[in-house]
Amino acid sequence: MAQHVRDIMTSHLVTVEPQASVTAVARKMRDEDIGVVLVVEDDELRGLVSDRDLVVRALAEGGDPQQTTVASACSGDVITVTPDEDLDHAVELMREHAIRRLPVVEEGHPVGIISLGDLAIERDEKSALGDISAANPNQ
Repeated sequence: MAQHVRDIMTSHLVTVEPQASVTAVARKMRDEDIGVVLVVEDDELRGLVSDRDLVVRALAEGGDPQQTTVASACSGDVITVTPDEDLDHAVELMREHAIRRLPVVEEGHPVGIISLGDLAIERDEKSALGDISAANPNQ
């Protein structure tokens, strides 16, 4: 069983710059089949934006998605962990802050991300969430 964040984190990161349009970010999410991207500037984590953030913070406001930047839709105060942190600490942070995804950083630079699905697969792959998380994506 994994003991550290690095043991289960996803290291394939999809990132965008804060100036990227909401439309460009939505397309990137579609093309990569993901629900979150990291907002990075000069190789430093500046925020995180989920598909829900795009809908609630950008589209629902009625702005032009081509002109609206991801900076206005992303979560800027991001809770993070390092790769060598204990996995139980990551779980505690996610529970305490009611978050589904936790960026992994080293010296301010994003190196991975850990999700509830990653934890479910690691901790109880036979649970409903673990089973769904391990399944092939719908196209």
